[in-house]
Amino acid sequence: MFDRGMLELLGMGILETLYMTVGSTALAYAFGLPLGVLLYVTDKDGIYPIPAVNKILGFIINFLRSVPFLILLVFLIPLTRAIVGTTIGSTATIVPLVIAASPFVARMVESSLKEVDGGVIEAAQSMGSTTFQIIYKVLLPEAKPSLIIGAAITITTILGYSAMAGFVGGGGLGTIAVNYGYYRYQRDVMAVTVVLLVIIVQIFQEVGMRIAKHSDKRIK
Repeated sequence: MFDRGMLELLGMGILETLYMTVGSTALAYAFGLPLGVLLYVTDKDGIYPIPAVNKILGFIINFLRSVPFLILLVFLIPLTRAIVGTTIGSTATIVPLVIAASPFVARMVESSLKEVDGGVIEAAQSMGSTTFQIIYKVLLPEAKPSLIIGAAITITTILGYSAMAGFVGGGGLGTIAVNYGYYRYQRDVMAVTVVLLVIIVQIFQEVGMRIAKHSDKRIK
């Protein structure tokens, strides 16, 4: 069905997809996690309410989340070229992936922190803990299982975005699916790339759920 060259191409596609997905997720959390904490803390019901900051930050995040990824990908071409020197390939795709995923991560983190029992926070405040101490010693540890589940959802979402980038030469399995399945009508190649993407998603999801379950002290 497939010759050695095609198998090597698919293998390279898997590696590029993993590189884009894992790398983009890590960078998206580097930006999105602090933004999510800031959203929670500055909310009117947060532990350090600053409504003006919360509204401005919320508007920027909602704006970025409203832009479809393919449009954002094209819009960011000048920025992508300025940062990595090219707009084609897996490394270039990481730039729009991070910008698209960071607002999504911020909302996921905010949602996870809102699930933390208010009584635990009040207890920390009554003991004189600072806002910084409450964030790192109470909020983030208590929300860890939910944060891990959110990370599993995020990484599968980014994987879907990376496949869409295949239409503009983004690299990975998405590009193989487009080049061979769409332009060359090789539906067998298209089917194999879809199966591989589904398998990768299932692995990420299963690993994320197992880690979240292991870290949830309520079910031990």
